[in-house]
Amino acid sequence: MTANAENSGYKGKALDALNEAGCEIGDVIRITDKERVFEGILIPRSETNTNDHIVVKLKSGYNVGIKLTLYTAIERVGKGNKPQFASPPIPEQKPDLPKVVILSTGGTIASRVDYRTGAVRSALSASDLYGVVPELGDIAQVETEIVFSLYSENITPMHWGEIAKTVANKISHGANGVVIAHGTDTMAYTAAALSFALQNLPVPVILVGAQRSSDRPSSDAATNLIGAVQLAGNAPFAEVVLAMHETVSDTAIVVHRGTRVRKCHTSRRDTFKSINATPIALVLAESTLSPLNKEQTVHMLTDEFLKRDPKRKLVLKPNFNDKVALVKFFPGLDPAVIDWYVERGFKGILLEGSGLGHVSKYCFDAVQNANNRGVVVALASQCIWGRVNMHVYDTGRDLMNRGVIPLDDMFPETALVKLMWVLGQTSDSEAAKKLLKLNVAGEFSPRTLPEETGVDGGERVGN
Repeated sequence: MTANAENSGYKGKALDALNEAGCEIGDVIRITDKERVFEGILIPRSETNTNDHIVVKLKSGYNVGIKLTLYTAIERVGKGNKPQFASPPIPEQKPDLPKVVILSTGGTIASRVDYRTGAVRSALSASDLYGVVPELGDIAQVETEIVFSLYSENITPMHWGEIAKTVANKISHGANGVVIAHGTDTMAYTAAALSFALQNLPVPVILVGAQRSSDRPSSDAATNLIGAVQLAGNAPFAEVVLAMHETVSDTAIVVHRGTRVRKCHTSRRDTFKSINATPIALVLAESTLSPLNKEQTVHMLTDEFLKRDPKRKLVLKPNFNDKVALVKFFPGLDPAVIDWYVERGFKGILLEGSGLGHVSKYCFDAVQNANNRGVVVALASQCIWGRVNMHVYDTGRDLMNRGVIPLDDMFPETALVKLMWVLGQTSDSEAAKKLLKLNVAGEFSPRTLPEETGVDGGERVGN
């Protein structure tokens, strides 16, 4: 019996109940208890310490685990096929369309549910992404390549450099734009990293992901990917950006500058927000799904962007130094944490300070020691919006006197990535400090406009 097969995950009480009901993996079953009825496809379960749960995939697309009790009844409704995936055929290429490369690094946009465990696994290739979204064939000539197959939490600064080199290679071979499919958890870090590593871009580089895997009814994978390819092939700008849902509805894809974007919600489809900046463009969802009048599809929200120019020569600077630490200040922070990084040869420390840019006076000696040892110490505010101003209070001035570099309105994620990139370009601490204060990729602005920022990331003119 299939339920008894290796890797099904069922054993003990659950396996006995399934065998008694004559159920096999892939069958449609109905489970009832005192008050509830569940009907769906029997799928394997991951091995855990319990043996009294059965997992079914509901018609809604969600998996649910049902605990067996004395009142549970299992009925086999119909014979089903064991879940499996097959890549659909790739649409025919149209030679008059722009050439767009989709690079896959993994993540939810490249994931399916693994029916061995019921968990989401990185299983789709870049070709799968193209095959399951045939609308792409009306937008661009799409070339695909797998760079990595990693959840984004496993992507490191070394991977940033490899992605940058791959992008540069594709552009040198005539790509009109590049799309990078990436997990959302650390996608903003990668967007910032590529913004520094890929300078003087001739064409757009679009990072895109999904909050919900492509086999779920509420998936945002296809809509996001269509919008990203539309941008890569037709947008007038040539920058590294991140493109995802503007709202929880499928109304538009919003485009954030790569050094100004942060993930702000664990699961919402509009999780990404521009920080201390406004988005630079929109792609209306209805336009992407009906790709007529392509020149009207991408709507720019600002005139301040690097314009697309295929003749421009890309400058590749892909080196990052991972001997950089992020130290978040909190009441009671032990300054020995700073000393620990210094003693272990770290080259840079980003302090995530409170408010306008502060850490406790008890950390002053450790900060001074780090500066004396040639460690570059910079500071960004742990507040989401606003800018560092270390001239207002004594604490800020005392920190600057000890060598701390204020990073204006850069938020910590971008500031950390920039410090890694800066120390990948030079080992001289004084040169690194100067480069850190240079506005390389729109990562900070010279001043903050007198506007109040809402909790949802939207901006409202002050009273």
